[in-house]
Amino acid sequence: MIPAPFVWPQRVYYQHTDASGVVFHANYLGFMENARTELLQSLGFDLGKLLRDDGVCFVVHSAKINYRRPALLNDMLNITARVAQPRRARLVFEQQVLRREELMVDAEITIACVSAATYKPIPVPERILEKFPTSS
Repeated sequence: MIPAPFVWPQRVYYQHTDASGVVFHANYLGFMENARTELLQSLGFDLGKLLRDDGVCFVVHSAKINYRRPALLNDMLNITARVAQPRRARLVFEQQVLRREELMVDAEITIACVSAATYKPIPVPERILEKFPTSS
């Protein structure tokens, strides 16, 4: 069974829009970052604490984004985040930006786990991987 995605609400503020009055394309990345961070926080993982205590950082490795519809000033959006593929040193997230049930943006964001000291790949902490069942 595929777990339901985590949902984080986001209002579109003036600062998120471009000259045409729609959400600037790069701001969707920030919205999705917030949802991923809040998903981990909801599971008891404080990214600041992981950095300070364990020397673990998560960085974006790759992003595949499909822009489907424009979000507008003052829209209330729901940003979803679901770990689709937990891997040894990466987490692959499936994410969506929705206005009510209308799909605005969907993305696959791959997050790499790296050492804070060297920025080289390291295994995702086991206590995090345990929270995300594999499909195999």
